[in-house]
Amino acid sequence: MNVIRAAAIGMCFGVRDALRAAGQVDQPADVTIHGELVHNPQVLVQLQQRGFRMLDEEDRSQLPETTGVLITAHGISHCERRRLVEAGKQLIDTTCPLVRRVHEAAQRLQQDGFHVLLIGRPGHVEVQGIIEDLEHHDVIASAEDVQAWTHSRLGVICQSTTPPRHAAELLVTIEARNPHAEVRFVNTICHPTLERQYALEALCLSVDAVVVVGGPRSNNTRQLLDLARDAGTPAWQVQAAADLRAEWFTGCDSVGLTAGTSALDETVDAVEQALRSLTP
Repeated sequence: MNVIRAAAIGMCFGVRDALRAAGQVDQPADVTIHGELVHNPQVLVQLQQRGFRMLDEEDRSQLPETTGVLITAHGISHCERRRLVEAGKQLIDTTCPLVRRVHEAAQRLQQDGFHVLLIGRPGHVEVQGIIEDLEHHDVIASAEDVQAWTHSRLGVICQSTTPPRHAAELLVTIEARNPHAEVRFVNTICHPTLERQYALEALCLSVDAVVVVGGPRSNNTRQLLDLARDAGTPAWQVQAAADLRAEWFTGCDSVGLTAGTSALDETVDAVEQALRSLTP
């Protein structure tokens, strides 16, 4: 079966930098990862095998027992950072600089008197880190979340992995329902996300189906899957080559391959090899 890779695929520089920083830790047993370093089960297993401790991403309220605390690529709020430092923790910060850019944009909008609207997935660790520093905010996941706010100034930003088309549609809805307000949009979608999504849109034009490699908790991986399906292309998400099913590709001559930004290169290579050997 013919397999075509997306022009932009897989691990981004932010994830590579985070993994490199973790790999340079001499005594992993003395360090707690403040959540999941990246949303990739294979990587998390490797980190645990090295001896890192890990806090549950859904409940990071407890203070880590270790002195060292590794901040994940998804970042944390200034409030949380201050809490850890005041408790005597030594931070190893692997926050992606493009996520840090979203934090900075939110703070600037708040300082300029805007009510901040964050387009993103409620409860996601990146979203939580951004909104914890805001006095007032709303998280917008869909058009149903858009209100006619009483605020005269609305500042709109995006979770870094938001599909640009989704952001544009919600921005139009926000403006339509708030004609009285000044709406300032700061595009905080990260470049690697844009590259992978645009590459997938182009790929869908020339293949019969798509396979997306990535973990189940990875937001950008989920967005790639939704993007392919919205384009009318049959698509499946897998964590590893063993997840592939030959019956998915009945009648397919060509299959597109893409991967989320936390997918390991070797995993993508293994999935590609397995796809090429399949007989639908």
